[in-house]
Amino acid sequence: MSSEMMPAFIETSNVERKQDLSEDQEESQKPRFGEEFEPISKRQMKKLMKQKQWEEQRELRKQKRKEKRKRKQLERQCQLESSSDGNDRKRVRRAVVHSTLRLIIDCSFDSLMILKDIKKLHKQIQRCYAENRRALHPVQFYLTSHGGQLKKNMDENDKGWVNWKDIHIKPEHYSEFMKKEDLIYLTSDSPNVLKELDESKAYVIGGLVDHNHHKGLTYKQASDHGIDHAQLPLGNFVKMNSRKVLAVNHVFEIILEYLETRDWQEAFFTILPQRKGAVPTDKVCENSSHDLKSTRVEGGLDSDSSEEETSRNELDSPHVKEKQDKENSTESIVNSVNYSELNL
Repeated sequence: MSSEMMPAFIETSNVERKQDLSEDQEESQKPRFGEEFEPISKRQMKKLMKQKQWEEQRELRKQKRKEKRKRKQLERQCQLESSSDGNDRKRVRRAVVHSTLRLIIDCSFDSLMILKDIKKLHKQIQRCYAENRRALHPVQFYLTSHGGQLKKNMDENDKGWVNWKDIHIKPEHYSEFMKKEDLIYLTSDSPNVLKELDESKAYVIGGLVDHNHHKGLTYKQASDHGIDHAQLPLGNFVKMNSRKVLAVNHVFEIILEYLETRDWQEAFFTILPQRKGAVPTDKVCENSSHDLKSTRVEGGLDSDSSEEETSRNELDSPHVKEKQDKENSTESIVNSVNYSELNL
């Protein structure tokens, strides 16, 4: 075989070899005699159909996502426009201004309380902390003489207290790091009545839940330590069914409310619970004068008919009416003075 014919021969042999290999592969893929194709189940067929459909709809899903994003952008833009027009009813939070007033909860009465009352005090302190955090004029909050049963209960049931912010929790008594002349103990037994709050002072609230078992204790402690004391002006604005002893958190929240509104009556009626039966003192005076008038009328009905006729005739004259009005106004003034003296 010549050298010129050698490349052509090699090429044709390679082609034949490839054809033989492809034929062998086809033969191997064909089922042999006695062998059968495994049938595809309906479930597998459904999976294959779903997968095919999923791949075919890929572009459609992408287009839908784009349209959804555009729609949300338009909705947000419409909401911003409506809020700029003044249609947004959401409350705009005013800027928080921290007060320099110091408010101390004195926890030195731990040994005088049972565990049930300790747990109540713990909840009241939690409420004070939460209200101070959301207040528009938060105070400088101190928790002193922190230890004993209270600390143990907080460690067991409120482990997050160690991460509380904007609060000074100290194991020492407040007298160890506060100037005596800056302190004012808030106690309902004090003869002194607060007219307004001095934000340069430190006001102490007794951390005691005793159900009136230890009456006058906070007043005695303030007197023993030589600390100034006072009570909130509750009697000047409010008449209650119960004693003027309030829970720790109620005193705390009333002070926060007063710092915002500068109105004692509004602060009392915003915070005091309904169970206290709180009524404004001016309404109490009106009701009492009305009761006295109704009593006089009822007493007159017991008199003779002739006297009743005379009184009716007298009331018809203008001079008697004027005199009666003066008497009623005088009585109402006297009654209001008597009730104000009782409330003092």
